[in-house]
Amino acid sequence: MAKSKAPAQTFEEARYLRKLASTKARVRVKLKSGEEVEGYIEYWDQAFVRVTREPEAPNLFIFKHDISYIAELSE
Repeated sequence: MAKSKAPAQTFEEARYLRKLASTKARVRVKLKSGEEVEGYIEYWDQAFVRVTREPEAPNLFIFKHDISYIAELSE
């Protein structure tokens, strides 16, 4: 019996980012450099995510290849 390959794309990343953006859930984005930023995800595409932060902090466009992980913050 031949084993089937895992799908190349599950689309779970897009579904998760859509959920985070639609609920404006506060997130922490940990970068590969070790830096962390907090805010909420307003927009994303194949290459980057836009993190909207507090009024005094600038909004950021972060390339996905620079991200270690994105974690939801509890309220």
